[in-house]
Amino acid sequence: MSAREAAVRAFREHFGDEPEGVAFAPGRVNLIGEHVDYNDGLVLPMPVAQGTAVAWQRTDDDAVEILAADMPADDRFALIHPIPPDSIDWRSYCRGMVAFAPVKPPRGLRMAVAGDLARGVGLSSSASLCVAIGRALSDAVGTTPDPVALAQAAQRAEHEFAGVACGIMDQMAVAAGGPGEAMLLDCRDLSYRAVVIPDDWAVLVVSSGVTRGLVEGEYNLRREQCAEAARLLGVRSLREAPPGALHGIRLPDSIDRRARHVVSEITRVREAEKALLEGDMHALSGILRDGHASLRDLFEVSVPAVDVLVDRLQDVLGDDGGARMTGAGFGGSVVVVARRPVARRLIDELGKSATAVYGLASG
Repeated sequence: MSAREAAVRAFREHFGDEPEGVAFAPGRVNLIGEHVDYNDGLVLPMPVAQGTAVAWQRTDDDAVEILAADMPADDRFALIHPIPPDSIDWRSYCRGMVAFAPVKPPRGLRMAVAGDLARGVGLSSSASLCVAIGRALSDAVGTTPDPVALAQAAQRAEHEFAGVACGIMDQMAVAAGGPGEAMLLDCRDLSYRAVVIPDDWAVLVVSSGVTRGLVEGEYNLRREQCAEAARLLGVRSLREAPPGALHGIRLPDSIDRRARHVVSEITRVREAEKALLEGDMHALSGILRDGHASLRDLFEVSVPAVDVLVDRLQDVLGDDGGARMTGAGFGGSVVVVARRPVARRLIDELGKSATAVYGLASG
């Protein structure tokens, strides 16, 4: 059952009525450009086929009623000036998005939320939920929201209601990305352009089976280290540091390694765009391998189980695909870009640990 079908069914069962409409927002996977969005860098994410659907109906009161069909759980709060819940959970994202949405109706709404994003594989379900809520609010008014404004509202909801100091890559990919396209996003000015994925390629996400741990504290530490590197280099952000800026400059060891990852990763994003445009799988395979090595050795956010999985996948892929860890790190998943026949073979071999997010039926 699709997310849309599940949302409609849940709405009927919970509210005993038909929804007026259904809004949808995809999840996203990042092909390359990890830990550079908060350094004003370039990233190359793409929306995926799976996502979050919101069945909605306008009401005559001033409240918002939301059912989370996958939980199941529900929430009711004021449309005007909603406040964060007592504890951070799914309600935080919903309330935050209603609080900051660029457009919302003058009266209340009923909503039923359902998703088909694989859990625990780093497809940004939180950004998908926020953007889907924002689209439902706009649909209820009969307008189409500006994708950048929608992404900024979703980011603000995460910052202020969920306490997550995230960059804006996820929200932009979800709100502004197109199907079958990667997005070359400049996180400094939020300009972006589409990069089409070749027709005979597929994208998979493979779970490592390792639950992410220590992400929050380590993520914040990495941000602090990058900010310190920029300060020592005399630039506003590491995006401003050219590739040769680190030669001949002595930075503290950990600061130096973080900076070298960011600067080289931004270069890899540009190279990956070129490889996609030219359909050069051999080049992309090497770029993804180098990206993983940098995350492992310089940024130090991988773990042994993920490294073993990447090596195993790369042995199978050869020059017909590439693999690297994706997401914040310390567990989580690996993204694979491969020619379709090879991707099908991986799906068959890996079973439920592999999810096709572009180019193949979901595994």
